[in-house]
Amino acid sequence: MIGVAAFWIAALLLIGGFGADRVLTRSIVDSFDNQLTFVLNSMIASSEIGPDGEVRFSRAPADQRFVEPYSGLYFQISGAGADTFPSRSLWDRRLRVVDAHADLRPHLYDSGEFGNDEPLRIAERDATLPGSKIRWRYQVAQSRQTINEQIRKLRLTLFWSFLALGVGLLVLAALQTIYGLWPLRRVRREVSSIRSGKMTRLGLDFPSEIRPLTEEINQLLAHSEEQAEEARRHAGNLAHALKTPLTVITNAATARAPDLSDTVCREALVMRRQVDHHLARARAIGRRTSAQARARVWDSLQAVQRALDRLYENVTVDIAGSQDAMVRVERQDLDEMLGNLVENAAKYGGGRVFVTVEPKGEMVDVLVEDDGKGIPDSEREALFARGARLDTGKPGTGLGLAIVRDVARIYGGGIQLEESEDLGGLLARLTLPSG
Repeated sequence: MIGVAAFWIAALLLIGGFGADRVLTRSIVDSFDNQLTFVLNSMIASSEIGPDGEVRFSRAPADQRFVEPYSGLYFQISGAGADTFPSRSLWDRRLRVVDAHADLRPHLYDSGEFGNDEPLRIAERDATLPGSKIRWRYQVAQSRQTINEQIRKLRLTLFWSFLALGVGLLVLAALQTIYGLWPLRRVRREVSSIRSGKMTRLGLDFPSEIRPLTEEINQLLAHSEEQAEEARRHAGNLAHALKTPLTVITNAATARAPDLSDTVCREALVMRRQVDHHLARARAIGRRTSAQARARVWDSLQAVQRALDRLYENVTVDIAGSQDAMVRVERQDLDEMLGNLVENAAKYGGGRVFVTVEPKGEMVDVLVEDDGKGIPDSEREALFARGARLDTGKPGTGLGLAIVRDVARIYGGGIQLEESEDLGGLLARLTLPSG
């Protein structure tokens, strides 16, 4: 950050310094040119033709430097076929006359005709005086050493001023960066303390710019603790659920019970149901952390429909409603929930299953209806218990609705069992957050 600030400060100061130098230098030169032009016009205004046809002044130039040899201020009047009228300050030198223009406007230019020791700035203009047919060339020259010295001092002042400004800005940018990022050092120390077990949360007395970060870190820590606690709870539940079947198998094996094989098969089925249930919950909890989880309900229903068409030839599955509804659920978990609901409707219904997708604001309802006998209100809640089955004559583990409810709740949704008004059987209303 300091390096980037230094680069831009230097670049902008260079651009600003160059611009200031151009403007101020041009102002000095323009002021110098205006002075030369004023003297030139004053000379023309005070000129007249003498009896001998030569130019003379009605009043002498006021600046005494015109009469001091090599004073640095000179004038010269020349014309075709006439004698040149130089200032005394030129002494034995003459200004170069170049017929490079044919107008009567003032012209200003730099000249080195007196060598590098005395660079000149020349203002010249042609004029035709009353009583003379000669076109006179008036020239006023002044040494550039004066303005060159002014420009040198100006540039030196600009250099040191902009250098001091740049160093000051760089120091301020460095102090601002160090001071502004200093709380992050404390965040690092406190995160290290949390990792070592000395702290459980970051402090709350951070600057307002850092506080959103620390709050998010604290929420992340709380979420991680919640997941760890949930994982421990599920591990304990699974261990407790497996403990009883294992005890039954161990006792039967120790007693050499005659129905040992039946006992092992029965208890193994119980353990399988428990393992399937907890694995489904663990998968859903793991995927819930992905904020980008999105799935299209219609695609999952079509996949379930194709699968059930092969498994249950005598069952018709119809789907209707919104085809564009999206939910914030992983596709695999959505397939598992819809597969359990639709399969239960196909297995225990009368041969017809109707599925409707209904978006409702921030939620999406998936209604699964069948034309079976239905279930009384008093027995519906019992179906969500692990291993609960009202019809034991058909294959299954009794974990379908329990898994659906647990996974739906993990994603912030839910499920309700109602009576289907159209088909007369059971209606399962699965509610999931809209994507």
